[in-house]
Amino acid sequence: MPYIWRGMKKVQETYRQIQIRNKRARFEYQLGDQFVAGLALTGTEIKSIRLGKANLQDAYGVFDGEGLWIQGMHISIYEQASHYNHEPTRKRKLLLNKSELKKLRKISKDVGITIVPLRLFINDRGLAKLEIATGKGKKLYDKRQDIRKKDEQREIRRSRH
Repeated sequence: MPYIWRGMKKVQETYRQIQIRNKRARFEYQLGDQFVAGLALTGTEIKSIRLGKANLQDAYGVFDGEGLWIQGMHISIYEQASHYNHEPTRKRKLLLNKSELKKLRKISKDVGITIVPLRLFINDRGLAKLEIATGKGKKLYDKRQDIRKKDEQREIRRSRH
């Protein structure tokens, strides 16, 4: 069993707490296949993510050349950095296996299918990961049905207590 420095365990616990979610994605899209992808980031970007300063609301996946890129993801500027800071809304490359990329490319060619980020988190090794899914936009009446179901479930829970 490898020796673990006591301070590292505390650092790993703080990494697990960082989970930036895209709450609107489950409301706006009917989700299909889900994948976990790595992100190619700069040093100041990962530091901002560790502080929890990222936003996935307007982000989406796009194929450009051989790889999959995430656009519209906003990672705030790291305050302690000098003039070597990053651009907050730049395109970031997603790191996936070739088989996963091939599958995503095939699915995304269908009309109305989008690649949507669901959750940004830091794994046990301290690496930033992005959970993505294929999604098809919901119609207004689908959204109303979801709201109705949530209200009914909330009422059932209230009546039990």
